[in-house]
Amino acid sequence: MYTNLYTLITGASEGFGKALAIECASRKMNLILVALPESKLHSFADSLKQKYNVDVVAIEKDLAIEENCFLVFKEVENLRLSVNMLINNVGISSTMFFSEGCISFYQKQVKLNVIVTTLLTSLFLDMLKTNKPSHILNVGSLSSFFYLAKKQVYGATKSYIYSFSKSLREELSSDGINVSVICPGGMNTNATIIMTNKSNNWLARQSIMNPEEVAPIAIKGLLNRKEIIIPGRMNKLFLILDKLLPSFIIKMIANNHINKFKSYNTVNQTTNDSLYT
Repeated sequence: MYTNLYTLITGASEGFGKALAIECASRKMNLILVALPESKLHSFADSLKQKYNVDVVAIEKDLAIEENCFLVFKEVENLRLSVNMLINNVGISSTMFFSEGCISFYQKQVKLNVIVTTLLTSLFLDMLKTNKPSHILNVGSLSSFFYLAKKQVYGATKSYIYSFSKSLREELSSDGINVSVICPGGMNTNATIIMTNKSNNWLARQSIMNPEEVAPIAIKGLLNRKEIIIPGRMNKLFLILDKLLPSFIIKMIANNHINKFKSYNTVNQTTNDSLYT
């Protein structure tokens, strides 16, 4: 039991965020869960309390509104809760040609994928220093290692998360704060994504995992203070091939692979609902 200490998870009502919450609760961690209003977060929190005998606080806020990041922090302070683990999972994903998107969508995607993670990390940093040893887990993506058609803005935001996490890890190690970044490939995070994944080619399907498979890998890697967490043998193989094969071959394989995906975008804050989360 992590007595009087809490793990804060954003995008916690569905998909990977929900799986992370279940995994942390099963490890007897008290939780602060953040997700959109009307996302059934309170009923999910109650179920975790009953099943795992931990304290779970539900905060329903739209984090795309910058002020709400400050309100989440203020509510945690007002409740006198101490956070020693921050999991930045919230995000918007997409697989589409750049011309298919609109400015408002890209603005929201950059805000949720980049600014919210940066802002919440800044807001909770002093608390994490006080409660050391502490941890930050940022949810990146396998797409941050590649330059893919239909993943231009999403991939760029996840490249930021990857770079931000590695640099922050160097800065905070002397403060007793571990920073890890998980870079999963595709995940079956909701009904829409599952249907899309089923229509993909054989190679694409081999890299797809369920959130329930990835969550234990993420938390185990975090607690073991692992810098970069890559779940799944196929995803590890992709990275090995990236180092071994000439760049033009990797580009051809990657773009052929991603072009098999149907165009879509998921505008929500429950999880990183992407074929390349």
